[in-house]
Amino acid sequence: MIRSVRTRLFIGVNCLIVLFVTISWTLNSRYLKTYYIFEKKKTLAQSSKLVDKIYEGEPYLIALELEKLERNAGINIMILDESQDIKYDSSVRIFEKFEPRKRIDYRIHMELSEMQRQQNRKAMFKITKDPRIKTDFLNYIYLLKNEEYLVLSTPLAAMHESAQIANHFFFYSGILTFIVGSIAAFIFAKKFTKPILELNDIALRMTKLDFSKKYLIQTKDEVAELGKSINSLSDQLDKSITELTQANEKLQRDIEHERKVDEMRKEFISSVSHELKTPIALIQGYADGLKVNVNEDEENKNFYCDVIIDEASKMNNLVRNLLDLSQIESGYFHLEKRVFDLSQLIENVAYKYQPIFKDKHICVSVEKEDNIMVDADSIRTEQVLVNYLNNAIDHVDNKKIIGITAKADNKKVRVTVFNSGKHIPKDCQDKIWKSFYKVDKARTRMYGGTGLGLSIVRAIQELHQNAYGVVNTEQGIEFWFELDRVEVL
Repeated sequence: MIRSVRTRLFIGVNCLIVLFVTISWTLNSRYLKTYYIFEKKKTLAQSSKLVDKIYEGEPYLIALELEKLERNAGINIMILDESQDIKYDSSVRIFEKFEPRKRIDYRIHMELSEMQRQQNRKAMFKITKDPRIKTDFLNYIYLLKNEEYLVLSTPLAAMHESAQIANHFFFYSGILTFIVGSIAAFIFAKKFTKPILELNDIALRMTKLDFSKKYLIQTKDEVAELGKSINSLSDQLDKSITELTQANEKLQRDIEHERKVDEMRKEFISSVSHELKTPIALIQGYADGLKVNVNEDEENKNFYCDVIIDEASKMNNLVRNLLDLSQIESGYFHLEKRVFDLSQLIENVAYKYQPIFKDKHICVSVEKEDNIMVDADSIRTEQVLVNYLNNAIDHVDNKKIIGITAKADNKKVRVTVFNSGKHIPKDCQDKIWKSFYKVDKARTRMYGGTGLGLSIVRAIQELHQNAYGVVNTEQGIEFWFELDRVEVL
């Protein structure tokens, strides 16, 4: 971004550095000399008080202290008596004891005369110029306690030079400060804007419905509070969108379920109408024939009555199967599970079907263990086994072989009903469990099947939450279902 926060912060900090450096340099250039003179005046005043404190009238007694003061403070010291004769001059080291008296410079003489005229004045500052070396001096004249005069002088050229050097140094240090400050400003701007960029990245991800990234809170400032708000907003949006997505998916499933239910309803009505149309037409036709006495002999009348009874029985079976399937699939039917002996149930069913097996010349074999205890609804389990047997009887081929097998492991019991016959195509193996589906409609009509038996098996097994299925074998077809086994102690 051309005008990013980081860029503006970097430029702003640099401008502040330049402003402060410029202000400081300007103040130094204009007022540093004045400040030096002010400080020098204070030094001269303090030095005069120190000399006044230790001076007893003989300069040579304090010569060492005077020399230290000269060296450390960078000043010239002169002591004059009441007649303005020199008793001590640091520039020539004149002592009254060793050298004859010497008159002072007329400029200082004028200043002393001015002080004498002002009787209450004890000290004064004066800037004078030495014509010989053409240098300005700051002079401080102080009246000592013994009525002698102390004259302290310091050249202004040294102060001007120090101020100039200080200004030059500050100029270069200002440039260095600007460079270092720019680097520091860049680092600071980068560090300062880093969390803002992270929050911006999180916000951009949120616009794309990506709520996986969260802001890592490491401080306790306003940015951290903003990060908490962004994290909270992200969680709430994630939760709301997830709930909305789930609700939308549920709605789509409900719509799809309603569509399938509507299609199943239409298919069901069509199938039921088709299944009922033929027996009703036969019953109506043969009943009309009996009414008008189409055949007067007793044998034909009995035949007509047998047809009517047979078709009515088919309609009754169809209605009963429809009621069973409707109750199971609607959820109103509940299993009555109990522990029972599956081996005994298989023997009872096989025994009931012995007349049918003999009548159709079917060879039946039963392979099972004794006392196989299972936990299931015994009535519905028998219904599953009976539907498999009826299906096997209806589809057995000329070999006339049917086999019932029960094999148990630690948790499940698998019951298999085998019949020799044609294989079921793979594309039909999932469809045969639907209501009214028939692989061979002509053959189904011949033995009077309704196409509901395997649908009932599917519904009962799903209620038991157990598996079921069909397998093509080399000799024929195997239908199987599983039950929960119970260990008997």
